Amino acid sequence: MIRDRSSSSRVFDIFNSIFLVAVALLCLLPLWYTLCVSLSDKSSVAAGAVQLWPVGVNLNSYNQIMHDSQFVQAVWVSVQRVLLATVVQFIVVVCTAYPLSKTTKQFRGRDVLMWIVVFCMLFNGGLIPWYQTIRSLGLLNSLWALVLGPGLPMFSVILVVNFVRNLPKELEEAAEMDGAGPWFTLFRIVIPVSVPVLAATMLFGIVFHWNDFMVGLILMTKSENYPLQTYIQQMVIVMTSTMSEEQYKRMNEMSNQTLGAAKIFIAILPVLPLYLFTQKYFIKGMTLGSVKE
Repeated sequence: MIRDRSSSSRVFDIFNSIFLVAVALLCLLPLWYTLCVSLSDKSSVAAGAVQLWPVGVNLNSYNQIMHDSQFVQAVWVSVQRVLLATVVQFIVVVCTAYPLSKTTKQFRGRDVLMWIVVFCMLFNGGLIPWYQTIRSLGLLNSLWALVLGPGLPMFSVILVVNFVRNLPKELEEAAEMDGAGPWFTLFRIVIPVSVPVLAATMLFGIVFHWNDFMVGLILMTKSENYPLQTYIQQMVIVMTSTMSEEQYKRMNEMSNQTLGAAKIFIAILPVLPLYLFTQKYFIKGMTLGSVKE
């Protein structure tokens, strides 16, 4: 009986491993195909000859994107945006979620504010009022418009609230007995034990601010202030009359598919390692932060 169970367990493990490897390959296949398209020539892509290997390998699409001084400026704007927005979001989310994790006896207005948070997560004030607010604050064409324009991520706040509420109450009670104040308890006790959910929310913020192009498209009127995604989105629709003869020749050497594939890879490469290094925090933070006490 024991041998039968061990053999059946081995069979299950083998089958499970094969299944997971197959799923992983299926997930990687679109990325690999996109890479092949980005490295192939125009005629091969147009003829549908590109399958699992690039045909007529060339770097014309990447050269068109990289050999541009404004591209470097757009990358720098996106890097500044991501770094600054991550710090601001961390401070705002923590300072918002910690009071909301308290009971109604400890924080009387907790339920009202929590309903406001949930309402704001489901609905927004509209595009025009949002734009008018940003303009009235004098933030148009500034880095702060990209950082503060998206607002407070309410979903992240709810995740952190639920995570902190599930922490053992004895931690804060012991700190209070030792004379620790709210700020000391927050920064020396709550934040260190909340690393998983904070890492997950920061990952959400980094990916959003890196991939977002709409905020830059609406709030930036000068192309030199565009973040990377907005610049890439606008690059193809620039009138050909503004191109030099050499730039026009390079544009004719590639198709929209190859250029689009190159855009995708340029966009995902910086954030892809984040998923690898923060995977354990991401999974733990999502599962624990999604359970409400």
